[in-house]
Amino acid sequence: MKRLFYSCALLFLCNLSVQARHIIGGEITYECLGYKNDDPSTNIRLYQFYMKIYRDCQGNGANFDSAFGSLTGTVTIYRGVEEEEVTTLFLNAPLITDIDPDPGNPCVIVPPNICAEEGIYEFPILELPVVDESYYIIYQRCCRNVTINNIINPEDSGATYYMELTAAAQEVCNNSPTFNEFPPLVLCANEPFTFDHGATDQDGDQLVYEFCSPFLGGGPNQAQPNSFFGVAPNPDAPPSTFQDVQFIVPNYNFENPLGTDSELFINSSTGLLQGEPAFLGQFVVGICVSEYRNGQLLSTVRRDFQFNVANCEVLVQADIEEDEIVNGNEFVINSCGENTVTFVNQSFLEQNIDTYKWEFFLAGDIPNVFNDWSPTIDFPSFGQYFGRLILNPDQQCGDTATIRVNIFPEVEADFSYAYDTCVSEPVQFTDQSFSAIDGITNWTWEFGDNLGSSGTSPSHLYRNPGNYLVNLSVEDENGCTDEISQEISYFPVPNLIVVAPNRFENCVPGIIQFDNLSEPIDDTYLIEWNFGDGNTSSTVSPTHTYTEPGLFDVSLAITSPIGCSTDTIFRELISIEPTPTADFYFTPEETDIFNPTISFFDESMLADRYLWNFNGLSTSIDPNPVYTFQDTGRQEITLIIESQNGCRDTSIQVVDIAPVVTYHLPNAFTPNDDSKNDIFKGVGYLRGIQNFQMGIWNRWGEQIFTSRDIGTGWNGRKNNSGRMAPNGVYTYIIKFDGPRGAPFEYKGIVTLIR
Repeated sequence: MKRLFYSCALLFLCNLSVQARHIIGGEITYECLGYKNDDPSTNIRLYQFYMKIYRDCQGNGANFDSAFGSLTGTVTIYRGVEEEEVTTLFLNAPLITDIDPDPGNPCVIVPPNICAEEGIYEFPILELPVVDESYYIIYQRCCRNVTINNIINPEDSGATYYMELTAAAQEVCNNSPTFNEFPPLVLCANEPFTFDHGATDQDGDQLVYEFCSPFLGGGPNQAQPNSFFGVAPNPDAPPSTFQDVQFIVPNYNFENPLGTDSELFINSSTGLLQGEPAFLGQFVVGICVSEYRNGQLLSTVRRDFQFNVANCEVLVQADIEEDEIVNGNEFVINSCGENTVTFVNQSFLEQNIDTYKWEFFLAGDIPNVFNDWSPTIDFPSFGQYFGRLILNPDQQCGDTATIRVNIFPEVEADFSYAYDTCVSEPVQFTDQSFSAIDGITNWTWEFGDNLGSSGTSPSHLYRNPGNYLVNLSVEDENGCTDEISQEISYFPVPNLIVVAPNRFENCVPGIIQFDNLSEPIDDTYLIEWNFGDGNTSSTVSPTHTYTEPGLFDVSLAITSPIGCSTDTIFRELISIEPTPTADFYFTPEETDIFNPTISFFDESMLADRYLWNFNGLSTSIDPNPVYTFQDTGRQEITLIIESQNGCRDTSIQVVDIAPVVTYHLPNAFTPNDDSKNDIFKGVGYLRGIQNFQMGIWNRWGEQIFTSRDIGTGWNGRKNNSGRMAPNGVYTYIIKFDGPRGAPFEYKGIVTLIR
């Protein structure tokens, strides 16, 4: 809100670090004292240079440099583009003064831990020949505060303060401008501020102000403090080595040192600095003032300093409960149809408010005064009234709220509706709202089904039955509003009964899902289905199974909860065809691997088409196919038949192709290595044999051969590797299991003949 005079009390809530103890800014200026001995023929000017350095004075840290301090402070002077070193000056102790943290507003309370000092160095008078190139006066020092928010590695970043004494300035014995004031130590976050950062030039030259980038200088090297990267360089680095501080992009740069959202601005002609800090913290800022004479640049003074941004709290602020705030400074209260207004005083902080009063111009030029904290005021009639709330009047710290009250005529919402209660059709709504003077401009209808309208008198079709709470809100030209709600019972019957499917053909058993698509209906309606086969249902969308063939009419009757009814008959909606019966037989019924060919014979009823599947090995469409199986085992035979009307049936049977084992043994063998009858072993159809065992014994009962490999026979030697057995008769026992586990055993004698 706008302050009529700036008299709000601010309390800084953030605790600026008590460890802040570094250099926080500085600048160099000069005066030209004329020619040496007032003799122009010497071509030597006398100059007095001044340097102001600013530092935090909380805690123990960087003190002001001097020739007698812990670190020797120097200022180095270079000349020309070749950067020839002219001389190095050792700093004497500066004149130190405290910087008043109070910005001059008695209503601003600054925390006790805010402290800064200014050190003013006055250099010895320099005798400099007038040349056609610049002199550079340079001082460098590390380091900045670790808590700085807008640059990279602030704890390792030093600063460079310098002045360029240009050839043009030497020629005319120029004096540099000097800034009038040091910026405020503390800015309030999210509060606009204005500071006159102007400078004075004793020569009356034109001054131009702008943001400029501060320079780095020196570094954190404690081991070599006087190197270019040491904390106090000696000599100080020349201008060609200067580097800008590294701002943290994209939020910060030298033109937006407080952040892009802070809208910091400096008037190029006056130096007036304005902005509204958006972020808390400490921020490095650079501001330059350049002086021009007859369009020629003479010098630029660069100031490098630190802004501290803290949270602030308003201690006295006038505030009321309002309908809107106009232009950020006027509270607006609207009253529709009511001349009596109770004001809600929300001003704070009450403990800081000693007195208050309300002033309203109700009639004439003399205000009516009210002294209640939240007064109730009767306004004479419709119209616009102005007033204000004044806190701590005639005191140094107070605040004022400007108030505008609009007393508008009443607006009253009303509507009627009409529809045929038994017919599914739109409901017609008719606006009957009333405004005493100004016309109604906005209508907001909510029909209770998540749909609405902004029309004056709309119609609306409900998709579903039910009780709907309809709400109408109206607004007139003044923004006055009213609303009304009415409940509508909407239970008509459908204009047209619609079901799906609209035609159904199937085979016995015919399972049908009926979908009732009629609108509007729900579970509160009486639903009566007749399926034409003697069965009924009261479900909205039922499922029904037809078990007999035929043509069936389906009827549906619907009755609403308020007694409205409708019905219809769907003629021959359902066609159920008889289902064929699949069956077959086969010969032979008992088969084996030696007889794998089987003939299949159809015994189906109403079959028109056939599809045989022989255990996934092959198919046939013949009514009576013949098939030869290539392997043993149980084979599943599937017959699918289809009638002329497309109905199907399936029959599945299993045939067993039994495995067969044949095993034959000779009664004698001749192991004489003539490749004829040399081995005693069985032959036959041996596929699928398991757990084979063969044993042979001589006539004394000694086992001379054994084997578990059906392919290995006896060669007439003991264990097939010893000496040859003598001629004679030998006993054998052979056992094995057939392919399906049936045991087989063979006992007998074999004659060995050599």
